[in-house]
Amino acid sequence: MKDLSLFLGCVIPNRYPGIEKATRLILDRLGLKWSELKEASCCPAPGIFRSFDKVTWLTIASRNIVLAEENNRDLLTVCNGCFSSLLDANNILKNDAALRDKVNLHLKKINKEYKGTIEVRHIIEFLSKEIGAKNLNKLIERPLELRVAVHYGCHLLKPTKERKLGGAECPVFFDELVEATGAVSVPYEGKTSCCGAGGGVRSAMLETSFKMTEYKLDRIKKAGVDCIVEACPFCHLQYDGGQAELAKSGKTYNIPVVHYSQLLGLAFGYTPEEVGLHLNAVRSHEFEDKIARIQKKDTSVK
Repeated sequence: MKDLSLFLGCVIPNRYPGIEKATRLILDRLGLKWSELKEASCCPAPGIFRSFDKVTWLTIASRNIVLAEENNRDLLTVCNGCFSSLLDANNILKNDAALRDKVNLHLKKINKEYKGTIEVRHIIEFLSKEIGAKNLNKLIERPLELRVAVHYGCHLLKPTKERKLGGAECPVFFDELVEATGAVSVPYEGKTSCCGAGGGVRSAMLETSFKMTEYKLDRIKKAGVDCIVEACPFCHLQYDGGQAELAKSGKTYNIPVVHYSQLLGLAFGYTPEEVGLHLNAVRSHEFEDKIARIQKKDTSVK
């Protein structure tokens, strides 16, 4: 297993610094060898750049990959969109010599060359494959007695032939990592459907975007959970900020939204403030009280 370059993308540093901090904390707690990828740009967004100009998309994406190659580190993402863009670009360039040559002509202008020597990883895929839910469970200090709605997100699962992470319609690898923290993954209708944000829908058709979010939130609320757990800051934005927007029209859900890095951080014993939950738009006193009670429990004897 190579050392890791942490690719933060755009949404996390600009909107959700709590996710960034939680990710740094858990990577350190797990004893992984990592560093932030310096001088990185946007991934770029897969639903936009790739649709307009394939070579431009590949060139921007490959520059980020080359930065990791120069440090001989695999690229670790904490965003489904970044994962999709960078993984797909890496796979295409490794297997298409003609496109690789075109991209390298552009990269040569900045004294860089794509070589295809590293892999692109998503934090959920990485933890599932390299550490495993059972081993992760052994490291938990504050088991989380929570009912959780797991949201996989589109780009983590599809296209299936590229992701190779298990059945796209009935996946379990993310649920296993959530349950490793002591939480219970609660089944609900439409679990693998889109949050409503991806593919430029949020930007171009906001009303349609929120209808998709309502579909998910209605079914999550019916399942009776303490929180939503996702692995993508754009999904996080859609559920968290989306609930605040929907509340203006009288649709109130009040379901806290937690990135997996934050959930794992809580299970490692970090406080809600340390993992940035207080920075979210949706705040629930009931959820926060439950976390406080969990963290006060004596878990010295499991």
